[in-house]
Amino acid sequence: MKVSVDRALCYGSAECAHRVPAVFAFEDGYGVVRPGREESADDPRLVEAAEKCPSQAIVLTE
Repeated sequence: MKVSVDRALCYGSAECAHRVPAVFAFEDGYGVVRPGREESADDPRLVEAAEKCPSQAIVLTE
């Protein structure tokens, strides 16, 4: 699976970067997926991060 952040939904809580800093970063006021980590969605912590994202901006796709 792939992970991404929908920037149109993200309002910059930085929750993702705090939960899974190896995959997410906080740049220019928004959560982003670190380069090269887009294929990290097999990590169970990402499912939790997506569920707990207050803006529901984390997208997990097949």
